[in-house]
Amino acid sequence: MRIGIVAGESSGDLLGAGLIRAIQRLRPGTTFEGIAGPEMEKAGCRALYSAEALSVMGLSEVLDQLPRLLRVRRALKQRFYRDPPDVFVGIDAPDFNLGLERALKASGVPTAHVVSPSVWAWRRYRIRRIGRSTDLMLTLFPFEEEIYRQHNIAVACIGHPLADMIPGHVDRGAARRRLDLDQNRQVVAVLPGSRDREVQQMGRHFMETVTWCREKRPGLQFVFPFVNEDVRNTFLRVAGNVAPMQGLTFLEGNSHDAFAAADAVLLASGTAALESLLFKRPMVVAYRLSVFSWHVLSRLVKLPYYSLPNLLAGRQLVPEFIQGDINVHRMGQALLYALDTGLDSETSRAFEKIHQTLRRGADHAAAIRIIGLTSI
Repeated sequence: MRIGIVAGESSGDLLGAGLIRAIQRLRPGTTFEGIAGPEMEKAGCRALYSAEALSVMGLSEVLDQLPRLLRVRRALKQRFYRDPPDVFVGIDAPDFNLGLERALKASGVPTAHVVSPSVWAWRRYRIRRIGRSTDLMLTLFPFEEEIYRQHNIAVACIGHPLADMIPGHVDRGAARRRLDLDQNRQVVAVLPGSRDREVQQMGRHFMETVTWCREKRPGLQFVFPFVNEDVRNTFLRVAGNVAPMQGLTFLEGNSHDAFAAADAVLLASGTAALESLLFKRPMVVAYRLSVFSWHVLSRLVKLPYYSLPNLLAGRQLVPEFIQGDINVHRMGQALLYALDTGLDSETSRAFEKIHQTLRRGADHAAAIRIIGLTSI
């Protein structure tokens, strides 16, 4: 069996790698090719293009990169027209994948899409396009299923692979030993984003917050896990003149050890917020887009919350600082408060309930359903 697959950025790369391994366990000899990150390549996917090619955020940023993205999608479409895969799987990156899926589905290739676009937040009209594009939608969160059922689109919630991967309890001391951190001093994990554009928007604010906290609490230890060297270098370029970097711990990858070692986390909204929840760590969430992107999106998106912990709980569990609310002093105060108080019992119970709800054997569940789309 041969599968075409496209994943964007680091979170999609991890999802894709788990799916590839699960399908290979069920159907040994299956081959994969498409757009892949390093983890998917390690799992056995042939990368025609790097997942970094789709790592674009915000409206103005997408417009800048649109000609290149269209060229890549056109080349992939022609390749899969000439040599059709047995099934095509798009992982996230809906603005890229749905158009490709629609063309391949029309040509007779079964298609699946993993990770629902945020149709519950904005642009709900995309549901019709999704129905024309994919034979199966696989969602990560249970509340997304009903939206698709209402429109007679085949759907299943597979849960989140991170909920399967991350145990209910982690050994903070062991993680600190692996990272060579002082067991007797508090640790803050800092994640200003997994993409260059995110770090360009957030890096300086995060470093200013770290500096403010270091002045108030000189004994704090800060760990920065970056997805790769390029993103780390972007952070150093953007934030390097804010304050001296001595005494900070920089990692490439290894974010899970950073979460496990931490007493609290400062992070950019996204998958990292879900990871912090699954590690049961108190967090402060911030996010910022370009002025143009925010001007447009703030008029389209009508949500009470932006971070996944608050969205999944349906109430505010963690503090959010979005766009104009970003304020170094307030973020620093919120982070010190998180260090002082930890998780209260109500938040701890909510985190645990969400963890259990999302633990569904996601990779295996997705693999079974994707294999079921083929006639092989």
